[in-house]
Amino acid sequence: MSALLSRERIIAQSGYNRWLVPPAALAIHLCIGMAYGFSVFWLPLSRAIGVSEPAACEGMSLVTALFTTSCDWRVSDLGWIYTLFFVLLGSSAAIWGGWLEAAGPRKAGFVSAICWCGGMVVAAIGIMTHQLWLLWLGAGVIGGIGLGLGYISPVSTLIKWFPDRRGMATGMAIMGFGGGAVIGAPLADILMGWFATSTSVGVWQTFLVMAAIYFVFMMVGAFGYRVPPAGWQPEGWTPPQAKTNTMITRGHVHLRDAHKTRQFWLIWIVLCMNVSAGIGVIGMASPMLQEIFAGRLIGEPGLGFTQLDSGQLAAIAAIAAGFAGLLSLFNIGGRFFWASLSDKIGRKTTYYAFFILGIALYALAPTAAGMGSQVLFVAIFCIILSMYGGGFATVPAYLADIFGTQFVGAIHGRLLTAWATAGVLGPVVVNYIREAQIAAGVPRAQVYDFTLYILAGFLALGLLANALVRPLDKKWFMSAEELAALQAQDRSTPVRSGSYGIGRGRFDLPAILAWMAVGLPLTWGVWATLQKTLALFG
Repeated sequence: MSALLSRERIIAQSGYNRWLVPPAALAIHLCIGMAYGFSVFWLPLSRAIGVSEPAACEGMSLVTALFTTSCDWRVSDLGWIYTLFFVLLGSSAAIWGGWLEAAGPRKAGFVSAICWCGGMVVAAIGIMTHQLWLLWLGAGVIGGIGLGLGYISPVSTLIKWFPDRRGMATGMAIMGFGGGAVIGAPLADILMGWFATSTSVGVWQTFLVMAAIYFVFMMVGAFGYRVPPAGWQPEGWTPPQAKTNTMITRGHVHLRDAHKTRQFWLIWIVLCMNVSAGIGVIGMASPMLQEIFAGRLIGEPGLGFTQLDSGQLAAIAAIAAGFAGLLSLFNIGGRFFWASLSDKIGRKTTYYAFFILGIALYALAPTAAGMGSQVLFVAIFCIILSMYGGGFATVPAYLADIFGTQFVGAIHGRLLTAWATAGVLGPVVVNYIREAQIAAGVPRAQVYDFTLYILAGFLALGLLANALVRPLDKKWFMSAEELAALQAQDRSTPVRSGSYGIGRGRFDLPAILAWMAVGLPLTWGVWATLQKTLALFG
């Protein structure tokens, strides 16, 4: 098994088509991306014992909730899994990123599948036995480690296969992480409806079925990975000429040195600020639309949020769900669009666009809310979420431009600690400010104004950090001898430029079938999301 998973085993042979690699990456990312959609389980799990209604226990502490078998869990208790996901994602990517570079993407993808799917099985046992600590351990901790390894497994490989289209290549894969919930959430709804009975909400059965489906897809993706031999480049492509003012280096920085550079920490701030602002919006998208527009959403402009009855609240909640679905589609599309655009205009310029446009849009959003313009308000946040997703997809190529490609996967893993930080910072800032505003008696329609200005301030910090990014001094790059020693194992396969299939852009039958295998589920997920989104414009 060790030999089958080894890096040496997956060096591509003559005739290999590089366009088979992105579908392999998508097969993994579309599975682990369900982390974004786990909130679909919170309400059913909050009545796992009571089934028809929660079996609540008044005054239950978090410690009690971890071990109780007679009280239903609160949504706030379950929400910690979401925090664990992204803290463990960033931590595991940072810890094992260096191992991934040596072990190769197949072994990392294999371990990711074991952790992500195995974690769901452990979580299912936790639901069956009603042990919240086991649910946290399975889905949050073990699954979170699988998230980290799966997320970074294709980055370095894609960048090496597509030196001519770095942004597009990573955008294709990371688009899958954003799209995972688009497929997984409606699938989970269908499965829970199928398994639900008078004595069960059907969640643990859904976990087991989804774990089995994901395991198959992730294994196919892991075994589909191939890496190019050292020194390979596409036929007819010439690397950009080195210039003193270019942001794309021809050298390579060792993993041990990357975090010692100012550029690493500036890009860390860039990613952290972009994600903090965006993830704050994701977390408050549904309540924000409901509280700001309230009765306007159902043709009753005179009614504020606190004046709505239960039926009206249910109606605007359905509309808000459509808003959240629309944002998820822009999150997905932005990952591919902005990352591909960065190949044309450069990574630094792309982040300038994120921050300058984002600051303007966050500042404009309260005005749109005050005007009562739902269309303008929705359009603003759709663009913001496209840039949130675009930031994730563009940063691996940004790192490759600055630090070279030899250790870009591991460097990217360490940078993802910025995501872990933002996963706490963004929601905490947004939620605490909201609660403080409500406690101070601010009308519900205006409680988000100050928050949006704070998020604009986050982007201003990111803009400053991006402006300070400069090409690295030559002292940080590895010597030719050190680089040759690291690449020696990959040179066991003869290097012939352009001999590995399509060179720059032809699809053959295996590539078409591979893309259909990931494209059809994604298309179904997008269609299911669009159907829910129609309620927003109904």
